[in-house]
Amino acid sequence: MATGRALISVYDKEGIEEFAKALADLGFEIVSTGGTAALLRKAGVEVRDVSEVTGFPEVLDGRVKTLHPRIHAGILAKPTREHMEALESLNVTAIDIVAVNLYPFERTVERGAGMAEVCENIDIGGPSMARAAAKNFERVAVVVNPRRYPEIISELRESGEVSRSTRAALAAEAFHHTAAYDAAIATYFAEQIESRDGVSDASPSCGATRAKSPGDHWIVGGSRVQSLRYGENPHQVAAFYKFSGAAPRGLAAAKQLGGKELSFNNLADATGAIGVVSEFDETACVIVKHANPCGVGIGETALEAYKAALSSDPVSAFGGIVAFNRTVGIDEAKLMSEIFLEVIVAPRFSPEAVDILRGKKNLRLIELAESDLKPYTGWDIRPVLGGFLVQNSDSAKAVPLELSVVTKRAPEEDELAQLIRAWKVVTHVRSNSIVLWNGSGTVGVGAGQMNRVGAAEIAIRQAGQKAVGSVMASDGFFPFGDTVELAAKAGVRAVIQPGGSLRDRESIEAADAGGVAMVFTGVRHFRH
Repeated sequence: MATGRALISVYDKEGIEEFAKALADLGFEIVSTGGTAALLRKAGVEVRDVSEVTGFPEVLDGRVKTLHPRIHAGILAKPTREHMEALESLNVTAIDIVAVNLYPFERTVERGAGMAEVCENIDIGGPSMARAAAKNFERVAVVVNPRRYPEIISELRESGEVSRSTRAALAAEAFHHTAAYDAAIATYFAEQIESRDGVSDASPSCGATRAKSPGDHWIVGGSRVQSLRYGENPHQVAAFYKFSGAAPRGLAAAKQLGGKELSFNNLADATGAIGVVSEFDETACVIVKHANPCGVGIGETALEAYKAALSSDPVSAFGGIVAFNRTVGIDEAKLMSEIFLEVIVAPRFSPEAVDILRGKKNLRLIELAESDLKPYTGWDIRPVLGGFLVQNSDSAKAVPLELSVVTKRAPEEDELAQLIRAWKVVTHVRSNSIVLWNGSGTVGVGAGQMNRVGAAEIAIRQAGQKAVGSVMASDGFFPFGDTVELAAKAGVRAVIQPGGSLRDRESIEAADAGGVAMVFTGVRHFRH
């Protein structure tokens, strides 16, 4: 029969009674704290209080319970003669199993609790014990996951001990558990100090200083929302995570009203579609295909906006992702049901629209809170070989504060309005990118080309006759006058671009020669 001492202190009580009873039947002495001890006694398990072991009471409303040398020496002692003799001289009993899980910090944040309550749900003793036990996995089994209890009891019954390989796996799980917990806390405080109100004076014990740029260390924590069938391609494994330590937002907080589970590509493309449609105050619709907007439209109604977006490139819209910034009603639902679409995102769907669209059994309907339909202002994190890059989001996408008219002809009022709309779209298209806008929507999109002339040629070819009278937006400056010459020949009336090339004069002269108005924004928007 196995013997030893087990320390049990858990917030999540799932399976703990059965686990403790099985350990007691195997000859383990059970040491526990507060509510866990009371629950186990009620279940008929003989328990020693931690305070009896330490000779020190639980104090400060339970903030200090297990932070004591008699506990941590019992956990950290290595299985050597010297360490065992040291424990004996101190009258400390070795602890062989530590079952611990942590205060519900994330759940407290997610339900919108105030900072004082959130701080009280930052576990100190639990992570300390878990890390100590994981460090000493050569002797101690640490379990932070209740689903592991049966496996541990099975090994103890079969061999009288938890195997080294299992102890190592449990240690890795514990370090992941505490790392994710700390990442959630770090995320929460980073959000607090960058919020409008910052850290309030009412919580001085949780104070922090404002972070103005990426620091020496970058912490990202995530909690799995769902496993995905596969990644970008069927041979890749994937999952969807939400940021730990922050209230669920965006697609992590969205409500799916119908259709299959969202795929990796659905989620990625839906994010892109939301990013574009969030730029518009007018009623707008965007259709995204393979990470690029293939059609963007505005209108008095959602139906008009959808028709404008669809007419931009009806071929590419097949199998696309559609996003609205207004309620989807019966009329647009009927029209959308006529073609194959993967996902429709909107702040609301009318009941009649839901009934119609659910007729397409695989079509995913995603209801996203209006508060999430706004330009993203967080940090952009991208993996690279051997690490990752961090930058603040490209938040200078709104109407530029200053537009410089650089041609002889200034854009007319309607041209200027369309230039600004085209500019909002081009910031979301993969570089090099060109967008043509005419009337109520895009008419041509050239994305991801190795040179800007190639992007313009694609956009103009797609627009056809709709290029005549359109306006053009470019995400980067023109290094030569050739793109503007091509635009003028196609009938483009006005151009918006960052400017800043050493050869700006060439593109300005080309615009003047073609009677094209051109404005500089002074800001580029590469998207790689």
